[in-house]
Amino acid sequence: MSRILLADDSPHAQRMGERILREEGFEVVSVTDGETAFVRLPDVAPDVILADAYLPTRSGFDLCRHVKSQPSLKHIRVVLTAGILEPFDQAEAERAGADGVLRKPFEASVVVATIKSMVEESQFARGLFGEQMEAQQSAVEQAVAAAVAEERARLQTDPERVRAAITLALDAALPKMIDEITERVLVALGH
Repeated sequence: MSRILLADDSPHAQRMGERILREEGFEVVSVTDGETAFVRLPDVAPDVILADAYLPTRSGFDLCRHVKSQPSLKHIRVVLTAGILEPFDQAEAERAGADGVLRKPFEASVVVATIKSMVEESQFARGLFGEQMEAQQSAVEQAVAAAVAEERARLQTDPERVRAAITLALDAALPKMIDEITERVLVALGH
């Protein structure tokens, strides 16, 4: 089931958004301020965020910038909302990376059409992102395994190098260890 994080401080807009989205089969998690949206983002793991641009504590613009700047969250689509009579900074929405804008009061058919297309985009992007991350992780794991195997082989075939490395490490650490032990003994003796 697709999950939507609905962030709006207007109880009316929140109820309307929840009703419209739940009737279409979306799971909706609602919050009333920007800070709570930030906190809930990891556990909600939404496909789409529907956020009031002018939320209290942290704005929808801030939330959008955060999502778009995090590689692990980039697949999430962010739709900003604003009241029909509210001034809205479209240029700021574009700079923040908003994927869409909806005006309140919500028109059900517009909300549904917008959110459905955003969910599809998000799920497609999540799939691509997941494949890329798996490929990168696999490549890193292979490189680490090869480096470890090479180092083990080198150390196993040259015990003198191991002995020399240990001797150098002890030589470097010994003066400091002697100073620390001396200091502790003096403290214990009451000096």
